[in-house]
Amino acid sequence: MLKVRGLHAGYGQSQVLFDVGFDVGAGEVVTLLGRNGMGKTTTISSLMGIVSPTAGTIEFAGQAIAGLPSYRIAQRGLGLVPEGRQVFPNLTVRENLVATAANRSGTSKPWDLAAILAMFPRLGERIDNPAALLSGGEQQMMVIGRALMTNPHLLILDEATEGLAPLIRSEIWACLARLKAAGQSILVVDKNVAALSRIADRHYILEKGRVAWSGNSAALMADTTLSRRYLGV
Repeated sequence: MLKVRGLHAGYGQSQVLFDVGFDVGAGEVVTLLGRNGMGKTTTISSLMGIVSPTAGTIEFAGQAIAGLPSYRIAQRGLGLVPEGRQVFPNLTVRENLVATAANRSGTSKPWDLAAILAMFPRLGERIDNPAALLSGGEQQMMVIGRALMTNPHLLILDEATEGLAPLIRSEIWACLARLKAAGQSILVVDKNVAALSRIADRHYILEKGRVAWSGNSAALMADTTLSRRYLGV
């Protein structure tokens, strides 16, 4: 579904990514791991057209998308849950959820408001509240719901559980497990390796803007040196 090859990107004269390559297959959950500042968010921003790659290719569903404007990439079926949530603070929960709703995957049973509220019942209790009044966890649920309401072919989550209480993190991991079981393709950036290893098919570790390691969950958990070399503080 997603194929990235030889990706180079950065900001002005500062290059961040060097020859990054990875794949996400249909129905797979794939992770990008690494310490802060290693290029994970720049990679996501390159996929979404927020950062323009300086070299390399990005193919989605067999079509080149590198360099397209962000709205065109979203229309192709990539749905982003951005780092820092980026809610519309003065809009209600309902308005945030329906603002960008579309059935981009063409499914016969699309994600709609009722389906999102069934997955995250507490959003139903806040449905007419401004997003600014929600807790961090409730905002994150809403932003995941907002992305799902576009019915994406590929759901991308950038630090979806960062700074959240353990109970909320557990709810989000359970949500991702249900999405995987339903066949949703997912690319996720997060630091919780143990939780990711239970739901992800494959992992890529970024180190200083390069892919330093890739493998499945069994290989990731079996190599006890990986966390110390590439993931520890």
